[in-house]
Amino acid sequence: MNATKTPSPPPERKRGSGARLVYDLLRDEILDLVLPPGSPIDEVQLAERFEMSRTPIREALVRLAGEGLIDTLPNRSTMVANLDFRNMAPFFDALTLMYRVTGQLAARNRRPEDLEAIRARQAEFSAAVAAQDALAMIATNAAFHAAIAEAGRNPYFNSLFSRLLDEGRRFLRLYYQSFEDRLPQRFVDEHEAMIAAIEAGDAETAERLGKAHAEQIVAQIRKLVIGEQRLDIAL
Repeated sequence: MNATKTPSPPPERKRGSGARLVYDLLRDEILDLVLPPGSPIDEVQLAERFEMSRTPIREALVRLAGEGLIDTLPNRSTMVANLDFRNMAPFFDALTLMYRVTGQLAARNRRPEDLEAIRARQAEFSAAVAAQDALAMIATNAAFHAAIAEAGRNPYFNSLFSRLLDEGRRFLRLYYQSFEDRLPQRFVDEHEAMIAAIEAGDAETAERLGKAHAEQIVAQIRKLVIGEQRLDIAL
């Protein structure tokens, strides 16, 4: 299901929080494909929408441009950055590696409070799957894997994994759309298996499950982007 969503109305804001508010909302709308790749960004319309001057709007856009989420064209117009399909392979290699290493480290270093946090994030993910709420699924899935990374106690891996999960949100939105936002139960079950391996301190199994979990996501997205058509010529 690919229903069009409308941008959120401007929420209440504190004095001086304008640029951060615009940044946070636009960033989420870009990552969740509410603002599709290639769609124009108009400062005047944003100023009207958020009921503020164009100065904080520009500050937010500069920050989004620095993260590669919007592009400024030679004619000075601004648009949502297109998905970087050219760098899909190295991105997915890095993402899969992080699934593996964070699971392994979590199995070795987890504490009781880590398991509580991981289970809490899993409960939220399971509820989002049951509700068929794709945007909630994306957010809670990221929180689940971030909790696993936290349990591994390597801040460098945590930072990299968080960045990759954020960058992958637009790809993951396409992934959930391929299931019409009805994610099969097996994905919830795969998370449960990861939790069991981490709780048991089984680093080898945690790594293997993380690798398999990442690879099936990568395979599905690649199928969506590249397709499975082949040229069949009789020779």
